[in-house]
Amino acid sequence: MNAAYIVGTFDVAELAFLLFLGFFIALVFYLNRESRREGYPLEDEDTGRIHPIKLTDGDKKVFQLPNGRGTYCPEDVARDGLDLPAVPAFRAAGAPLVPTGNPMVDGLGPAAWANRAKYPDLTFDGRPRIVPIAQSHELVIAPNDPQLVGYTVIAADGQTAGTVTDIWVDQAEHIIRYLEIETTSGRKVLAPMMVAVVHGNGLLDALLPIIDEKPKFVEIDAITAAQFEDVPVVETPGIITRYEEDRIQAYFGGGYMYATPERSEAWI
Repeated sequence: MNAAYIVGTFDVAELAFLLFLGFFIALVFYLNRESRREGYPLEDEDTGRIHPIKLTDGDKKVFQLPNGRGTYCPEDVARDGLDLPAVPAFRAAGAPLVPTGNPMVDGLGPAAWANRAKYPDLTFDGRPRIVPIAQSHELVIAPNDPQLVGYTVIAADGQTAGTVTDIWVDQAEHIIRYLEIETTSGRKVLAPMMVAVVHGNGLLDALLPIIDEKPKFVEIDAITAAQFEDVPVVETPGIITRYEEDRIQAYFGGGYMYATPERSEAWI
C-alpha cells in the first residue's frame, strides 16, 4: 500500500485541502461576526432597516480610548439618518445620488464627512496635535521659506478670497496642516494646506530671478471666492476637533467636483 494514502484512496493532499477549506469557511464566519460587533450591520438603503440576521450573540466590542477618554462602543453610537437632500439617479440598489441642494454644505459625494469625535486629535503626550504655530512653542517657519502670513488668497475663479492671517501646524508631524484665512467679509476660516499653492517664492523663481518683485500669493483652486463664506469654522479659537477637521477637509475636497457646474460634468 502506498504510504501517501491514509484510508483507502484518501491521501494527505486531500486532507490538507479539506483542512484549508474548513479553515477558510470558519475565517469568513469569524470575520463577519466581528464586523457585526464593530458597528457594521447590514442596512437596507431604501428603508434604513437593519438586517435581522445576526451571526453572533456575544458581548459588544468595546475600545479603550487613550488619554483617559473612556471607552467607545460602536453599537451605542446613533446611526446616521437617511433623510438626505438628494435623489437616486435611477431606481436600483446602489444607484448614485444626485444632490438637490448644495452638496458641499450637505456633505454628499466627495464632500461627505464622518461624525467623528468632537475633541481634538492629540499627540502621544496628550497635547492638541494641530494648533496655530504661535501655540506650538517649538515650530517656526525657516527664514528662507515664505512666511505666508499676509499673503493674498486667490480662489478658483481668479477672485481674491481673503488674506492669510495664521498658520496651523501639526506638532506630531512638524508640517503645515491649515492656513487661517480672513475672507473679504471678515470671516476667519481654515483651508487645508494640501489644496494651497504658494506663488512668488518657488524654486523656479529662485532659478530665474528676472523679475525682482514677483507677486506673492496663495492659490486655492478647490473652491470659488464666494464659497469661502460657507467653509465650516472651528467652535473654539485655537483648537480644531476631529469632527471639524473632517467637515473642512470634505468641503474643500468636494469643491473639486461641485464648486462649478463644469466640474460635475463628464470629461468625454
